[in-house]
Amino acid sequence: MSLSTIRLLLAEDQSMVREALAALLGLEPDIEVVAQVARGDEVLAAARAQSVDVALLDIEMPGMTGIEAAGVLRRELPAVKIVVVTTFGRPGYLRRAMEAGADAFLVKDAPAAQLAAAVRRVVAGERVIDPALAAAALADGANPLTERERDVLRGAADGSTNAEIAAALHLSHGTVRNYLSTAIQKTAARNRADAVRIAAGKGWL
Repeated sequence: MSLSTIRLLLAEDQSMVREALAALLGLEPDIEVVAQVARGDEVLAAARAQSVDVALLDIEMPGMTGIEAAGVLRRELPAVKIVVVTTFGRPGYLRRAMEAGADAFLVKDAPAAQLAAAVRRVVAGERVIDPALAAAALADGANPLTERERDVLRGAADGSTNAEIAAALHLSHGTVRNYLSTAIQKTAARNRADAVRIAAGKGWL
C-alpha cells in the first residue's frame, strides 16, 4: 500500500449496494475501503477507529441520516472529507448536505469512475456537486420551512394526529395547527398530506 492511498469509510444501509460500491472502489489503485457501516450513528466511531481520509455517506440510513452524520463528522473530525451519495436527487438534500459540511454530493446512478474521481478531487481540496442538482437547487431556492415546521410535517408524515404531534414536540394543539397551516401555505399544498409529499419530494424534511 502506497503512502498516498486514500482511506475510505463507506456508510450505506443496503448491504448489496454497499458491497458493490466497496468492490468497485476497491479496484481503484489509490483507494482502500477500510471501514463499512450500515447505520448513520456508527459513522463517527468507525471514522475515528480507522483514521479515514474520506467518508462516503448515503442519506437514508437508520440511526442517523447521512446529512446528520456529515454534520457530526464536520464538528468532530474536520479533516475528514465528506462525500454524500443518494438515490434521490432532491435539491433540498443538496442544500442541507452542503450546510452540514459535505465536500461533494452525487447521485448513485453516476458512473463508478465519476465517484472515484470525486473522492480524489475532495482529497485535493475541491468541492464536487452533481451539475444537474446544482442547477435544480438554484431554481428551487432555499428551503422555506422553519425547523419547527419541518418537525411538525415529519410528525404528520408518520400519520400522527395533531394531538400526538403536540405531545411529541411538547407544543400546544393550537401551535401545531398553526405550524401545519403555515407549512401548507409555504408549500402551496392542498392539505397536510400534500404538504408532506411536496416537502419530502424537494428534500426539505
